[in-house]
Amino acid sequence: MANINDSLATLQSVDGAMVSAIVDSASGMILGHAGTGLNIEVAAAGNTDVVRAKIKTMKALGLKESIEDILITLDSQFHIIRPMAAKEGVFIYLVLAKSKANLAMARIKVREVEAALQF
Repeated sequence: MANINDSLATLQSVDGAMVSAIVDSASGMILGHAGTGLNIEVAAAGNTDVVRAKIKTMKALGLKESIEDILITLDSQFHIIRPMAAKEGVFIYLVLAKSKANLAMARIKVREVEAALQF
C-alpha cells in the first residue's frame, strides 16, 4: 500500500516524467502533485473535462466498459490519464517528455501505482 506522496514519487521516477498528479474529477481539485513543466491546476481542471466527456460518450453509446486509461499524444509530450477503478471520481495524471519516455513502461508503472495507492 502506498499513500499519495509515495505514489507521486514513484510516478516521477518514470523515465521522462515531468509532472504527475492525483486529481478528484468531481471537482477538478488536485489531491497531490509532483514535478514541474506545466500549470498543473489548469491541466487538472482541463483533464477533468476530458474524463467526464469520455464517460458521457460511453454512456451515450451504451458501452458497459470502464476506461483503462486515456492517452493524449502531443508533439513533445505524452499525457496519461488513468481513472482509478477502486476510487470512483479520482484519476492519476502523468505527463512525460516524449523524447525520454518509454510509453509502454510508463503505462505499466501508472497501473502499478493505481493498484497500490490507498487514501
